[in-house]
Amino acid sequence: MSKQPTTVTTVAEGVARISWLPDVHVSGLGSAVDVVRREVEAALAAHVRVEALVDPADEAAQRVATWSGLRREGVMRGVTVEGEAVDRIVYARLRDDVPAHEPEGFRALLNSFLPRKRAISQMLVRDEDGRVLLCQLTYKQDWDLPGGVVEVGESPQLAVGRELEEELGLVLPAGDLLLTDWLPPWSGWDDALCLVFDGGVHPAAILDRVVAEPREIRSAAFCTLEEARERCADFTARRVESALRNLGGAPAYVESGSPVES
Repeated sequence: MSKQPTTVTTVAEGVARISWLPDVHVSGLGSAVDVVRREVEAALAAHVRVEALVDPADEAAQRVATWSGLRREGVMRGVTVEGEAVDRIVYARLRDDVPAHEPEGFRALLNSFLPRKRAISQMLVRDEDGRVLLCQLTYKQDWDLPGGVVEVGESPQLAVGRELEEELGLVLPAGDLLLTDWLPPWSGWDDALCLVFDGGVHPAAILDRVVAEPREIRSAAFCTLEEARERCADFTARRVESALRNLGGAPAYVESGSPVES
């Protein structure tokens, strides 16, 4: 007796898990999508969620999952399959998701699997002697410009102002964008974009108003470029120099702090 091409199993209350054999792909992507989509629709009649766990190495199965209307949710690590711990990509559709054939649903489907890049906003704050405000961080040895990660749905320009208020107790609106710095993957981090905004010139006494967030900030100080080179990671020091060079100019683009040759 041949196995069914698809299997739907209830794995929790209101949750079904669908899987399919490689044979489903034999007739082509369109045919496979039609089969899986029908099974997903049928399962949603009795469940609020239908999910699929797909091998990251199986590109064909990933395409079938996507075009069947299942949204990519992330990677589940260390799933036990046939006694072996493996990684699986989680795809799912909820009963109240907008269907993929409608514009909003299609956009949500694309949004679930298209690449996302982390954004970091920082502020270049100077004193009247041209020194740059730097922070000594609790979670790494290097000093850095004040700022932090942009939240989902948050404006980068507003994010850096929020970070300064949360971490230093300073209310400094961000001015013009000075620099876009692409950071390649490094030491466990994925790549990211760092946006440096102009924080203007302020009296050095502004440090008296600093209230450091103790979980993240050890101290803050205005530093010369030479001090920045001594205290910061090399790419951070390059970013500071590039931002200073670009004051009053159009926003520049650098990679790991260094200008890119055209």
